Amino acid sequence: MSDPKTNLLWRWFEEVWNQGREDAIDELAAADMVAHGLYDAQGQEVSGRAKFKEFRRQFRTTFPDVRVEVNDALADGDKVVVRCTVQATHSGEGMGAPTSKPVSFTGVVIARIENGQLKESWDSWNFLSLYQQIGALPASFA
Repeated sequence: MSDPKTNLLWRWFEEVWNQGREDAIDELAAADMVAHGLYDAQGQEVSGRAKFKEFRRQFRTTFPDVRVEVNDALADGDKVVVRCTVQATHSGEGMGAPTSKPVSFTGVVIARIENGQLKESWDSWNFLSLYQQIGALPASFA
């Protein structure tokens, strides 16, 4: 991945999610970043580094072995689009009692890069599939 914006998003998933480096958020995201499509426990859109760190901590507590693979990445102007596959095990508290079930789901993120940092993202993850895989929703729910 040779485009600097594409590299930034690859680093985001590799360092923040796969390596669990919370301090990378301060380096890679703007202080006032907004993640449209991600919500905190109160149902509020994730906005700002502190709220994103809280969201990430909750997710990694529920799925401590989370791995995000960037399958495709395209850059145009100040935006980068990535298609990802997430694999993890529901082995932590959160989303009910741990089931020890492996999960795999996909997502697409459109990110706007400003001054070399993630400024805004539009996240579309298949959380319905995730919930079904851990038994939080019936498989027939659609």
